[in-house]
Amino acid sequence: MYVSHLSLHDFRSYASVEVPLEAGVTAFVGRNGQGKTNLVEAIDYLSRLQSHRVATDAPLVRAGADQAVVRAAVVRDGRTATLEVEINAGRANKARINKSPLPRTRDLVGLVRTVVFSPEDLTLVKGDPSDRRRFLDDLLMLRAPRLAGVRSDYDRVLRQRNSLLKTAGFARGSAREGALATLAVWDDHLARTGAEILAERLSLVDALRPYVGKAYETVARGASRDDAEIEYKPSFDLAGATSAADLQEAILAEVGRRQKDELDRGISLVGPHRDDLVLFLGHGAGAERLPVKGYASHGESWSFALALRLAAYDLLRADGDDPILILDDVFAELDSQRRVQLAELVAGAEQVLVTAAVPEDVPAALAGARYHVSAGEVVRRD
Repeated sequence: MYVSHLSLHDFRSYASVEVPLEAGVTAFVGRNGQGKTNLVEAIDYLSRLQSHRVATDAPLVRAGADQAVVRAAVVRDGRTATLEVEINAGRANKARINKSPLPRTRDLVGLVRTVVFSPEDLTLVKGDPSDRRRFLDDLLMLRAPRLAGVRSDYDRVLRQRNSLLKTAGFARGSAREGALATLAVWDDHLARTGAEILAERLSLVDALRPYVGKAYETVARGASRDDAEIEYKPSFDLAGATSAADLQEAILAEVGRRQKDELDRGISLVGPHRDDLVLFLGHGAGAERLPVKGYASHGESWSFALALRLAAYDLLRADGDDPILILDDVFAELDSQRRVQLAELVAGAEQVLVTAAVPEDVPAALAGARYHVSAGEVVRRD
């Protein structure tokens, strides 16, 4: 699978641009602020309907425009399909395949699969649990696109339930009794959708674990695959539950136990929105495991962040099609050895898209098509 043509209209800095692409490596080179990252961001957006740079869609629409359009010709097994998403500021987005509207925009998720390496990846190691939860959920949705709907339902339930908890916490008498009765309904919704997400995350971490160890061994000097470990940390003790049905019961029981705390604080304290992915490093057989956050050096942190992305790529590749690899200004952040190692690891992917401020930042192993990006113009210069 690869993107053979990209069209943007009123997306970020581009009023309109057409970029022919091909399988293999393509590098976009230009000074910072010239629009090179906007090009790869658009392709990644088609994959997940989310940006790897911002949390909302509003910044994706060019200033002064009402909507942005991202359109890509995607080649898979020799057949070409045109995927399109219309990003509407303040209104529902729309999606099309070969000009035919999709009933739901999220039906586009996962038709193109991308893995993005960027300077922000260090937050996977040093950032908040929300960064690691997003990493897991993005990967889940690419592997099983239906989970985009489950995640959306869970977020809606969480908002409604938090609002009700605030109301119930201040209510008295019959008003409080009514609020608590309604809360029980939302408890059921939270447990049902939360259990499905939790079960999928637990399964994903099990599948991802060996790939993380292998990738860390590859990118870290002198490391073994046993040095890097990942462990899912739920918001409460699951007592061995792994199936969605058992997890639903466990969540309901814990919600009941924590109800007073939730009413006092006005927020939901139980569920996958409170979980974390804990990263550990050891240094040889029998060495004590230490959490990466707070203990790892800068180089070790970068190696672990790269290992997580490479593991995601390898897992998706094992599922079937090669994902499109996007290396967004990442080489400027790495020392020379890690540059060479990463470039050699990804050079054989079906399609690799690289952004860099200067030509020297693109490793020799990633020779291929090259575009110069400046002031909104994208010009091929091989």
